[in-house]
Amino acid sequence: MPKIAFLFPGQGSQAVGMGQELINEEQVSQAIFERADQKLGYSLSEIMLNGPEETLKRTENTQPALVTMSTAVLELLHKENIKPDFVAGHSLGEYSALVAAGAMSFEDAVFAVRNRGLFMEEAVPFGEGAMAAVLGLESSVLGEVCSSVNVETSETAELANLNCPGQIVISGSAKGVELASEKAKEAGAKRVIPLQVSGPFHSSLMKPAAEKLQTILGQLVVTDASVPVIANVSAKGVQDASQIRENLIEQVYSPVLWEDTIRTLLAEGVDLFVEVGSGNVLSGLVRKVERRAKVVAVSNREGVLKVKEMLEGVTE
Repeated sequence: MPKIAFLFPGQGSQAVGMGQELINEEQVSQAIFERADQKLGYSLSEIMLNGPEETLKRTENTQPALVTMSTAVLELLHKENIKPDFVAGHSLGEYSALVAAGAMSFEDAVFAVRNRGLFMEEAVPFGEGAMAAVLGLESSVLGEVCSSVNVETSETAELANLNCPGQIVISGSAKGVELASEKAKEAGAKRVIPLQVSGPFHSSLMKPAAEKLQTILGQLVVTDASVPVIANVSAKGVQDASQIRENLIEQVYSPVLWEDTIRTLLAEGVDLFVEVGSGNVLSGLVRKVERRAKVVAVSNREGVLKVKEMLEGVTE
């Protein structure tokens, strides 16, 4: 039997109108949108469908919106009896992955990420933190660049997302990221692109958010996962409930080891990567790690049927 990994997107994959087709045509998916609205006590689905974009882009809305969209698509895959052998999610996508692995209920996941988004917004005043994507520089070199900024100044610059070869996101104080960006160019980076984000996510400046999240997670039920969840913080498979909790807290201020996550899945013999939810950002990253990997992005019934066909092709 082919081995399947479900991948769940993070911030940046949202788009106004996402889920419209599912709400119109799929009863099981429609129920997920309704459950999200009910749990959160406001119409998240209205923001997802009609925006405005500025409102959807607010971290405390983006995070639950993406978990909702991914879970709505996940329900369609379940209906066709397509189940993963492994799951992984990029940043907040890890919560969608935990829902897929049965380690967390959908309601708890959507509630947790709504609060995670609020806490991340509160951790650093707007404009004082920044993130930038650095293209064409080795992680070891960029790590040294960030260290030199931290040592030479009182500013913060850290590796935040190690996405794929030649694409790493740095995070920290606005000045720290600016200095590290300049030094990265001097060290040979092809391009440095400042990101339109509201805070320095996945940096040590997020530790106050992690502390608050710990309190929220303490109120929620987390159980052992039915399949290995490849954790952002370690790029290793985890199924133990207490380890999952620890990882979710650490994940807020630690780098997302996405390239290593994909390498772990390839080493486990994964034949097919299925990106579940909005957009195809992760599909692109998988291909940059392994050009020949079989990847499909699924956001509707058509995508689910494509996965089914691909699996039948592999089993014949």
